[in-house]
Amino acid sequence: MIVIKKITLITLTKSALMFYAEQIKSLFGDLVTIYAYSISESPLTSVEKADAFVVSTDAFNSISDYERIIPPDIPRVEISVDFTKENIKTLMNIKKDTCVYLVNFSETMARESNTRLSQLGVNHINFIPYFPGAKTVESCKFAVTIGEMKYVPPGAETVIDLGHRVLSSATIVELALRLKLDYLLESEKFKEYFNSIVSSNYSFNQLFGRSLNMESQFEILMEIIDAGIIGVNEDNIIFAYNSKAVEITGFSRELVIDRAADLNFPFLPFAECRLTSKKITNKLVKFRGIDINFTVAPVIRGNKYIGAFATIQKFTDEESKQHNLRMQLLNKGHKAKYNFYDIIGESDSIKRACTIAKKMAKNNSAVLITGESGTGKELFAHAIHNESKRSMYPFIAINCAAMPDNLLESELFGYEDGSFTGAKKGGKLGLFEFAHKGSIFLDEVEGMSPALQIKLLRVIQEGEIMRVGGNKIISVDVRIIAASNESLENLVGDGTFRSDLYYRLNTLPIEIPPLRERHEDIMLLFDNIKNKLGGRLELSSQVKDAFMSHSWNGNVRELHNYVEYLTYLDKEYIEYDDLPSSFHKGLSSSKINESTNDLDINLLKKLAGNRMDDYIFVLKTLYDGYINRQNVGRLSIAEKAQSSGNYLTQQEVRNILCDLNSLGLIKMSTGRGGSKINEKGIKAYNNLKPIG
Repeated sequence: MIVIKKITLITLTKSALMFYAEQIKSLFGDLVTIYAYSISESPLTSVEKADAFVVSTDAFNSISDYERIIPPDIPRVEISVDFTKENIKTLMNIKKDTCVYLVNFSETMARESNTRLSQLGVNHINFIPYFPGAKTVESCKFAVTIGEMKYVPPGAETVIDLGHRVLSSATIVELALRLKLDYLLESEKFKEYFNSIVSSNYSFNQLFGRSLNMESQFEILMEIIDAGIIGVNEDNIIFAYNSKAVEITGFSRELVIDRAADLNFPFLPFAECRLTSKKITNKLVKFRGIDINFTVAPVIRGNKYIGAFATIQKFTDEESKQHNLRMQLLNKGHKAKYNFYDIIGESDSIKRACTIAKKMAKNNSAVLITGESGTGKELFAHAIHNESKRSMYPFIAINCAAMPDNLLESELFGYEDGSFTGAKKGGKLGLFEFAHKGSIFLDEVEGMSPALQIKLLRVIQEGEIMRVGGNKIISVDVRIIAASNESLENLVGDGTFRSDLYYRLNTLPIEIPPLRERHEDIMLLFDNIKNKLGGRLELSSQVKDAFMSHSWNGNVRELHNYVEYLTYLDKEYIEYDDLPSSFHKGLSSSKINESTNDLDINLLKKLAGNRMDDYIFVLKTLYDGYINRQNVGRLSIAEKAQSSGNYLTQQEVRNILCDLNSLGLIKMSTGRGGSKINEKGIKAYNNLKPIG
């Protein structure tokens, strides 16, 4: 009696679903029944139970969704796809150096297809990955799409549709093994299918050709499996030893076959497995300097031990697979975007900062980037990651001051199922886990609470985290790149930042110079930003002089805003009067009236340094509040600063208020009481405010 096998097929799109279902049916025929589900068609709440689940990992938003839908005791086959030989033949007929759009439904899929074609030797075409939202290139008139004709740019005059990529040989073989239909692999239908697919690591055509001379089908499967296999008989004498095992251990077959297992592999507990007749799973050992993960399973027939099999893998290979799965479930978006060549500047100070950063990129220690708001700290963080050995792994950026403390903790460290009200069913992986082997950028790190600072210190020192609500230690390998526009050293002195964490972060310090100290870079940056925005304006000599003498308290971010403003004026020649009013409001400290008799203005100037305009702005805001009989808090000051082009964060406002309070110019209230200017402060403001 023939037993019909059930297959549950799950993909993201309906077109891919129908394509893969047709492929599987054409190979396995009436031996299988397929239940097909498309996530994009309708939310997936339950699925038909089957003998095997064939799943496209991009169909799920998270690991918890994946595990919730698919029963853990049912065999799973993750879909991998590849190009056919006919696809490659078609592409090889395209002329060398032709500009060709490579069209797919997302940036990740377009770039992944490009990489795969390069691996397969299609390197003569100038491919431009294209996807919804991508920019077109005017000179490019040729397009190749992977079954996504609706996304082809309208300017393409010649279009080749390769169709959906087919299920890879590995996927088909694994499915046959899961369904216990492996005898089909020798059939002509399967041989023809395997022969039609391009592969860069092994040829199934050659594999099946050699299999004719092998003693059994068992040996064929041994060579297909992507893990080292070592088999022993009832006396623990090795009789099976595949090529992957040779690659991992470095021992040839001649040294191993027909010898006792403990002679060459004393770390494999075959003797224990023989005594207990129990499976020994997921053990990690070091063998010849390599970390190896192994499992030993007994073979029992008629309640009698007749041998055992060990599967061995390099731990790094297993980690790589886990990493790829994590990245697929993380929407594949966490990559560093910028390199050091994206940092514009010819000044000695910016060149020196880049030189130091490049040297530090080669190290794995924590990096602390300091500098005023808008100087480009995140740009440096991206460049450091891309220059490092971790560049092929995730780069994740998060602003520590942008979210409440408990939310920040759950984002960074993840949480277990039911750990708090509103927690996602099944829990959630934290960003430290997603960033494993890569880098995590903690912007405005001073915004972390003392409790979170302690947890971050443990990550740096021990490389360990614990999820919120969990009790399991998880090891992570993550490089910390932190940034602050405050003096962490001063915050340590104030007791608001832990000294031990500061010294850990400050292992490799980089200070980004403010724009006012990079005069020779101002016009370079102006031209660069103008070109990116598509502007065609020119500045009068008076405007250029004004730019060169401006205080640039908002640094490059402020410059970008002014260039954007001037671009939208749609004028070819910019005069001084065209500059926005916010540009004229800030006056340098040289214009301050120092004639007061009641206050040591020089002390305030020394305290404020080159940020005197910001101090005057805060005093003015408090003075306006006094006139209107209103208390003024940090948030309202920061909002008014932003609307007037002064670009002050709440933390910067707090520091200024503390300085003014220490000089006796204002009175700070605890809680939500805000701050008030006093008589002494009003007198100081009247002497400091711009004249005229």
